[in-house]
Amino acid sequence: MPPETPLLDTVSSPADTRSLSIAQLRQLADELRAETIDAVSQTGGHLGAGLGVVELTVALHHVYETPRDILIWDVGHQAYPHKILTGRRERIRTLRQGGGLSGFTKRSESEYDPFGAAHAATSISAALGFAAARDQKGQDNKVVAVIGDGSMSAGMAYEAMNNACETTGQLTVILNDNDMSIAPPVGGMSAYMARLVSGGGYQSLRHLGKAMSKAFPKPLQEAARKAEEYARGMVTGGTFFEELGFYYVGPIDGHDMDALVSVLKNARKIEDKPVLVHVVTQKGKGYAPAESAADKHHAVVKFDVVTGLQAKGTPAAPQYTKVFAQELIKHAELEPKIVAITAAMPSGTGLDLFGQRFPERTFDVGIAEQHAVTFAAGLAADGMKPFCAIYSTFLQRGYDQVVHDVAIQKLPVRFAMDRAGLVGADGATHAGSFDIGFMGQLPGMILMAPSDEAELAQAVATAVAIDDRPSAFRYPRGEGTGVQIPGLAAPFEIGKGRIVREGTAVAILSLGTRLGEALKAADMLAARGLSATVADARFAKPLDIDLILRLAREHEALITVEEGAIGGFGAFVLHALAEHGALDRGLRVRTLMLPDIFQDHDKPDAMYAQAGLDADGIVRAALAALGADNASAAGRRA
Repeated sequence: MPPETPLLDTVSSPADTRSLSIAQLRQLADELRAETIDAVSQTGGHLGAGLGVVELTVALHHVYETPRDILIWDVGHQAYPHKILTGRRERIRTLRQGGGLSGFTKRSESEYDPFGAAHAATSISAALGFAAARDQKGQDNKVVAVIGDGSMSAGMAYEAMNNACETTGQLTVILNDNDMSIAPPVGGMSAYMARLVSGGGYQSLRHLGKAMSKAFPKPLQEAARKAEEYARGMVTGGTFFEELGFYYVGPIDGHDMDALVSVLKNARKIEDKPVLVHVVTQKGKGYAPAESAADKHHAVVKFDVVTGLQAKGTPAAPQYTKVFAQELIKHAELEPKIVAITAAMPSGTGLDLFGQRFPERTFDVGIAEQHAVTFAAGLAADGMKPFCAIYSTFLQRGYDQVVHDVAIQKLPVRFAMDRAGLVGADGATHAGSFDIGFMGQLPGMILMAPSDEAELAQAVATAVAIDDRPSAFRYPRGEGTGVQIPGLAAPFEIGKGRIVREGTAVAILSLGTRLGEALKAADMLAARGLSATVADARFAKPLDIDLILRLAREHEALITVEEGAIGGFGAFVLHALAEHGALDRGLRVRTLMLPDIFQDHDKPDAMYAQAGLDADGIVRAALAALGADNASAAGRRA
């Protein structure tokens, strides 16, 4: 007999799952897990979280009428199985590749992605917006938000939950508890209780009890309400969520298809108040190498499916993140007031290394960037030397606190902004595009952008030495250049850059790690007969005014280069030139920055080429500024 067609091959959309039996849904989940593993082995990406929600993904699309019913995934890195089920299976092996599928949910990609998400804790707020819009329009579709237990450490989730019961009666929140479970281990009895309390019989009994209690005197009504609430809370652990106005169901086993489908069907019928379904899952479920890994294969590069071994090459130079951590450790050995704060990214920021050496001086506050910043401000106000290490893209979430709690009070919090510039496969949601502008505009802020790992070591030393105002330094994801790092780097002179290469015709003023491309551009210009000066600004604030004016006086054209958006370093330099009258003498200026778009994910080199921030782009800008479109014109200006 010919082999049976895999069930996954018969599913082209979620509608195809709605006639399947529980046994068939289990089979579909197994095939979906295998497909996810195979796809990510070829592309790299986030794996563990997606494997943990395979059964939940199948059950949700089976029970809810997506896309009419709204399904929102928090962060979105667990949505690979969702993408496969929603018509994107043929493209799943383009995941995170140039021109391919996003690694997160994306509205422009599919009608099954009603809301884009790559930062944590947004799903409940967004879902509540969809629910309110539905209610305003008199429609009856359902709205579901799936949020992880890690995201529940963010205040925004509680702000939304606090507002939910005042906004709508029909909203389902799935709490995907895959790490630090907030309830005892689940089993058959827990699943049975979840089905029981979510079912129509129990609800009818509750409504009857409430109706009867209205005939009681007021004190007895309140006593009856509290007795019912806390009795159920003791059984289910849901009192906290009930206090926020949610009807709590759970905990249930997130890998038990029968329990999931039954409870979700019951939850879908509840329309008198929001529902929270507490689902306990296992990150990396069903793939032994992920289950046994400390990080559950949260994020991986390409790997061998059989062994789980990842195709990690030998780095040519140390990662900027590791250099930052090692330099901070060096200074902390000498200065006991140095402490480090991260917002749920200890390994991503290198503070896991700092924490191993100084566990009592390391603080992971969870996904709570706002709290991290003000917590650091409190430490600084009492004389400590806090380093707040947060990805540039995530520091945006704590910007009000940077302004109000740090900058206005002139507190010496040191911001280590990792993942500055473009980040490749994670795309626009994770690009560190805006920090030069939003940090550089703050009075009193010192903002550095080292050009290589040795300069990063000096930036750390500078931040350690600054005790009278806030400071920040930005550095990219990935490897450095391989330069030698001193034993203990000396601080920069505040607000002073450096000349790296002397020339005559055009000056290239670089901020950050595009310096290497600027030097390549100078070589290319020299081949055309054009002599170029290359300078390393080091500081976006305060600017080295003397250096900028010298470059303006001694050259026909000035090109600024930065790995940031419009309104950043180039704008600061233009303002300084105008303020000092340097533009009145006919200086030709070009400011090179990231384009005024949100760039789609691709390899970083390709993205920088698209942005015109590679050597070719710098040369084109210099030639355009000089009007030197051919070799003879170039020769006249040599």
